[in-house]
Amino acid sequence: MNESTPSEPVRAFLGFGSNLGDRHDLLAAAVGDVPGKYAVSGLYETAPVGGPIQDSYLNLVVEIHTYLNPYELLITCQNLEKSAGRVRMERWGPRTLDVDVLLYGKLELGDPDLTIPHPRMYERAFVLYPLAELAPELLPDDWELEVTDQAIERLGDWALFESSQ
Repeated sequence: MNESTPSEPVRAFLGFGSNLGDRHDLLAAAVGDVPGKYAVSGLYETAPVGGPIQDSYLNLVVEIHTYLNPYELLITCQNLEKSAGRVRMERWGPRTLDVDVLLYGKLELGDPDLTIPHPRMYERAFVLYPLAELAPELLPDDWELEVTDQAIERLGDWALFESSQ
């Protein structure tokens, strides 16, 4: 377990999704509370992947530069979810807010509590499209071929949605 505080800020990426309640407001509040926020991708609407029948999601990715260690960052993500009233009832079920640590510098971690890179990120259009806006150099050249069967629509730049509040 790497619990030491980094001496330099670490470039990390967080994936956000919401499909219950006022999805936009929940995302706006959470993104506004992210420490070390550097950049925010566009906003996407996506069909759910796996799990029960449920409404579509709003998704985005946030790039941060952080001095938090990966476990502190995970706790920060979980606290954002709690603030949004998230209740974990079933795997891949609907949720007010889901915040995942996608990447943390070049760290590879296979802990039962935290896996980095996120174990399914390269299979999810709702992660790859917004991540490609912020850091295309971190994705494999053929990433789009892996997610052609997933419905996704870019709704616009996050700044346009954020300023509408």
